[in-house]
This record gives sequence, C-alpha cells and structure tokens, in this order.
Amino acid sequence: MPTTPTLTEDAVLDTFRRRGALLEGHFQLSSGLHSPGYLQCALVLQHPRDAEACGAALGALVRDLRVEAVLSPALGGIVIGQEVARALGVRALFAERQNGALVLRRGFSLQAAERVLVVEDVVTTGGSTRETIDVARAVGAQVVGAAAVIDRSGGVQGLDVPFFALAQVGLPAYEPARCPLCAQGTQAVKPGSRQA
Repeated sequence: MPTTPTLTEDAVLDTFRRRGALLEGHFQLSSGLHSPGYLQCALVLQHPRDAEACGAALGALVRDLRVEAVLSPALGGIVIGQEVARALGVRALFAERQNGALVLRRGFSLQAAERVLVVEDVVTTGGSTRETIDVARAVGAQVVGAAAVIDRSGGVQGLDVPFFALAQVGLPAYEPARCPLCAQGTQAVKPGSRQA
C-alpha cells in the first residue's frame, strides 16, 4: 500500500487480496453471525508498512475530531489503534476482556472529558465498538468518534458517534439458525480473536 494518508477503497481491498486476507468459506464472526467471507486484518496489519499506511489514512479521516487518546478492543484493534494514535500524535490504549466484559487493565486510564477515538480492525454489527465506547464513557471520557479499517456493517453498525472506515465490504452475514451454509451441512470456522 502507498504510505500517503490517502488510500482509496480499491487500494485497501487490493492489499487484502494480495495478502491473502480476504477469505472465502464458512465463518463464524466475533458477533456470532455466519458469513461466506472473512476479512483477516491481522494478515494485512502484520506488515508494518501496510499497518502504517492504514493508520495514517484513518488518522487523516479523523484529524478534525481533535482526538487526545485512541482506545481499541483487544485483540483485533490493538495494532491499528496504535498506528492511528501514531498518526495523530496521541497515546494508544486497549480494553480487554475480563470475566466476559471489556475493561481497562494494565494501568491504562482515561481522564474525565478526554477526547477519545475508538478504533477497530473490522466492524460488522458494531458490538465490540459499542462495548469499547461504553468503557470510555464509564470513566467520563468523551468519545468523539469511531473508526475501522473495514466496515462490513452495510451502514447499520448502530453507533451514536461519527464513524469512519477505509473500505466498505458487502459480505452477507446470517444468524446461525438462518445460515444457508449451515443448511448445506458445512461447519463454520471461527478465525477471529474472540474465542469465548
């Protein structure tokens, strides 16, 4: 990918294809939904130049929000959150699961009224992003926006803050009981980071 802050949607998707990160099959997403396609951001973000380019491009999209900290959900959002924070010149924190809920640990903290951007790798239903927003708001921080490399929500992530993405991907997602792939007898695999 180019290292300029402006990446086209086509350039982002071409990188996913080139890195073997646009997978086809039968997948169980972190949301619990099933899909015939999966975007494995980790296969792209493991390459420092790709991660830096995505972070710079997202940083350019949100620069006017006057972000003071970037907060990401572990595990998928950590690398891109770090890169967006680097592009903006702010600190990067992550929330991680403890007893099934996202929390700040490892000495991370946010200040009351601190301007926070929540950054994810892929947004499908917006569930992890909303949980991360709630973590920030619970300590009084002001969430000024959310961003992701890929938006596969079809514009229905249901976030109550401005949302920015480098690319939108229209892969179908199904409730397990209505999944045509399950009806064909294939088993869904769970390639994402949230295993429980």
